[in-house]
Amino acid sequence: MDLLPVFQDVKGRPVLVVGGGTAAARKAELVSRAGAAVTVIAPGLGEDLARLAAERGIAHRTGDVGAADLEGCALAFGASDDMALNELVYDLAVAAGVPVNIVDRPELCQFIMPAILDRDGVVVAVSSGGDAPLLTRMMKARFETLVPTAYGRLARFGGAWRDRVKAAITDGDLRRRFWENVFEGPVAELVFSGRESEAAHAMEAQLDDIAGGKAARGPVGEVWLVGAGPGDPDLLTFRALRLMQQAEVVLYDRLIGDGILNMVRRDAERIYVGKAAKNHTVPQEDIGHMLVRLAGEGKRVLRLKGGDPFIFGRGGEEIEALAAEGIPFQVVPGITAASGCACYAGIPLTHRDHAQACVFVTGHGKDEKLGLDWEALIRPGQTIVIYMGLSMLPKLVKEYCAHGGAADMPAAIVEKGTHPDQRVVSGPIGELPSLAAKAGLGPPSLIIIGTVVTLRGDLAWYEAEEEAEIV
Repeated sequence: MDLLPVFQDVKGRPVLVVGGGTAAARKAELVSRAGAAVTVIAPGLGEDLARLAAERGIAHRTGDVGAADLEGCALAFGASDDMALNELVYDLAVAAGVPVNIVDRPELCQFIMPAILDRDGVVVAVSSGGDAPLLTRMMKARFETLVPTAYGRLARFGGAWRDRVKAAITDGDLRRRFWENVFEGPVAELVFSGRESEAAHAMEAQLDDIAGGKAARGPVGEVWLVGAGPGDPDLLTFRALRLMQQAEVVLYDRLIGDGILNMVRRDAERIYVGKAAKNHTVPQEDIGHMLVRLAGEGKRVLRLKGGDPFIFGRGGEEIEALAAEGIPFQVVPGITAASGCACYAGIPLTHRDHAQACVFVTGHGKDEKLGLDWEALIRPGQTIVIYMGLSMLPKLVKEYCAHGGAADMPAAIVEKGTHPDQRVVSGPIGELPSLAAKAGLGPPSLIIIGTVVTLRGDLAWYEAEEEAEIV
């Protein structure tokens, strides 16, 4: 280790920044966020630094830099374009015994400014000692995907309970295990999801058991309903990724591809519960029973669903079963197929010149009956997105036209949207069934109806390996 990593308290202490450009603005912002009283010396301030100075009350003056400017300073930065001036700042700071950092001059730095990940009080700093700042920024970007934004809130929550836990659990090893369970278990998840009052009740119950000398409570399981998006793993949310790495059991659907499933914790038990039209591998009721049973065994259960759990994903039915049995759960939204597939197909769902509204419906009718409110659907300036409608496409088109819809209305089918083998078929809605049959389209497919489809030629940005468009 070439440098000793130290976090310094600069609250209320003077810090000098010499320079008025972008580099000076970056340094001034960091130390001002830490509570320092920042003074900038520069002939003028760039746009970023001027805005920052106005927002944070940073002092600015022009003129020369002298020894008096360093008196009492906690830190000093030389960030001027004038290298001779930066060297002067270094000499003055060394003479005054003030730690100094000269931008882009590692040999003139008594301390290094690391790449910083700030989670509202929980701070991760990454440094290469000045050798490879770009590499440290890349490492920081990776940490961004792993560390929840609410870690600072969790730290404050733990701090508020620290004295009470210490008094209740005097054995150091037992106390350490207690905190590990808190920070990696349901209490942390409650804090992350903003349910701190529930987290406090859970802490109260655990500490009351310990204080009363009761046996440790049995394992408490939890279910996470996580939306995996339409297929591209890059569209997963940070929270989804974190929970996927913590799950002990995963129940996944037919729409969950290997690219997403490979991101689940390697040693997690995997249970396939996929459903296709007229072919339910596991009935919905049985899935609910399975979630309740696994969570009742104390397991952390991941229910991984394509798209969004609450948009034609039957997530509501599953949490009803959990709530009825008192099983803790949380729901993580995902990018629904309408947004993801339309985006990758280059079709905006709304557009000022074409559609001021968009409606989602399911074409998967019960007992082969659609039951759609065509009067509400077929309106000017509205885009219709139909989920799970491919198997009933001829009937959908027939009813659309029978209820006043124009047979030449532009429409598109997006097959396997956001996947590498995505295909798009577009044309007048009246011809859509024959176009789909000619292309040999299959599920999963999404149907989009509206004049926004005509924009695809100009706005398509995603090119699949095998793009098949028929116009």
